[in-house]
Amino acid sequence: MKNKILFIFPFFIFSCACSGNYTPKPRAYFYIDLPQPVYRPLENYSQFTFDISNHAHVKEIRDSLGTKWFNIEYPHYNAGIYCSYFPVNKETLVVKAKESEQMAYFHKIKADGIDEYEFARPEKKLYGLVYEIKGNVASPVQFVLTDSVRSFFRGALYFDNPSNIDSISPVLAYINRDIHIILESFQWKQ
Repeated sequence: MKNKILFIFPFFIFSCACSGNYTPKPRAYFYIDLPQPVYRPLENYSQFTFDISNHAHVKEIRDSLGTKWFNIEYPHYNAGIYCSYFPVNKETLVVKAKESEQMAYFHKIKADGIDEYEFARPEKKLYGLVYEIKGNVASPVQFVLTDSVRSFFRGALYFDNPSNIDSISPVLAYINRDIHIILESFQWKQ
């Protein structure tokens, strides 16, 4: 009798321990604290002004040709909006618009899709396009703004360490809201 119990007991334990309802657990990511931003005007430039978050800072860059660029950096999130301004005329406006489109569609190799949204504020002489690039890409949001006569402004959001889109989606939504504030508050100073 004792041998029968010792023989049946391991089978009983084994049958209770093995369940056919195993579900793999998804990968977990750290919680990202996203503070409420306060917006302030960026007025360091003679051609334009717009509002930026108090959680971002501006880093100016000059290239070897003396061209002045700037990045709106989010150091806590390893992200930045790379911005550039170009004075244009009718011919160079078309060239800059085509270059910007090519830069956005360069990501189509890895993108799950690219959505284009037109942006227009005729009362401010402000026209543009916003490219939302879906999937695991280096630059998920890009935009261009112009007055269609003299000025062209381009911005592209980049993450320093691009990773799984699921892990950065809260930060992407947070910075995307800041991009929409930039678009809404943008004004030419001409």
